Amino acid sequence: MAKNNQPVAKRCKALNISPATLGYAKKETNRNPKGGMRRKQSEYARQLNEKQKVKFIYGMLEKQFYSYYQRAEKMPGKAGDNLLILCERRLDNVVYHLGFAQTRRQARQLVNHGHFTVDGRKVNIPSYQVKPGQVIAVRQSSRQSVLFTKLTGEDAPVVVVPEWLQLDKNELKGTVLRMPERADVDFDVEEHLIVELYSR
Repeated sequence: MAKNNQPVAKRCKALNISPATLGYAKKETNRNPKGGMRRKQSEYARQLNEKQKVKFIYGMLEKQFYSYYQRAEKMPGKAGDNLLILCERRLDNVVYHLGFAQTRRQARQLVNHGHFTVDGRKVNIPSYQVKPGQVIAVRQSSRQSVLFTKLTGEDAPVVVVPEWLQLDKNELKGTVLRMPERADVDFDVEEHLIVELYSR
């Protein structure tokens, strides 16, 4: 299965995004300390940077990301907003937002390994698109794992869950309350530049 294995800290610095956006609180790099001292970017470079940023954050390669764009273009509304909403609806992204994984990369791996159910049925496809009303839960057979037992009880980490999701921490499950909106995206991105790039 194709996946993005680029070095996190190095790539975050190149794209000018915080590693915390991907769930990494202590990642940083000292390589190329003067890397931020760059000449003014061309319009094409800015467009390309925004595309690479979104692809990297959600862990997608070009073929899959472009297919998302083509789908977003055919949906009602703004193509840029639709693109981000499709990315937000990915199962691995939902698992990350519910606090079942520390990073989006870890969430993708956990979904691949079949640790989650959607409405009671095992789903191991990270790109699965969730819908309002669906319940995402840790499988019963996975709940005894140290990774998940530490998510419950008094010492469980505090998770800030987006408004479009609802978490039942003790039951290790979450519910999709509504479709995500553009305002729910938790990082800065100029999605119109991505649309302009693909529209060339």
